[in-house]
Amino acid sequence: YQRRVRGAGVGMGLCMSLSVLGASWGIWTVGTSILGAGVKAPRIRAKHIVSVVFCEAVAIYGIIMAILMRQRWERIDDLHPNRSDYLAGYVLFAGGLGAGLCNIFSGVCVGVAGSSAALGDAQNPKLFVRLIVVEIFGSALGLFGIIVGIVAITGVEFGTKVTHHNMMMT
Repeated sequence: YQRRVRGAGVGMGLCMSLSVLGASWGIWTVGTSILGAGVKAPRIRAKHIVSVVFCEAVAIYGIIMAILMRQRWERIDDLHPNRSDYLAGYVLFAGGLGAGLCNIFSGVCVGVAGSSAALGDAQNPKLFVRLIVVEIFGSALGLFGIIVGIVAITGVEFGTKVTHHNMMMT
């Protein structure tokens, strides 16, 4: 019992912590550039708050995924584990780890792109829209990770009996 739940809990914890770490790393990267470039061009401070919002979205993706993972724990049977309980623990671990890694890379990507956008916009205001598009694509990495994680954990939960058909579907 402990190993099954521990694996799922570690996956959920990794999803949340890596997502928040990616978001904070991105906010730190873009924030320092906004403050630095804002000395030369104060007009960019308000425009580049959108970069911070994209980074915060990465943390929210991780929290959403962790909530969805926690909903799979409703029917844990302590005394009579079956094969599906072990499968659920490993799938929840893998789904959480995959989504968390995608989110940390997304946060770093958005942070670096936002930093470049702030520095580029300080020099040439025409670059703002073009560079924000790059940030949107970086933020999409985290969204793709959440989609893959949701697809991975769909149909898997503790306390269900495994049949050959269920094993082929997961």
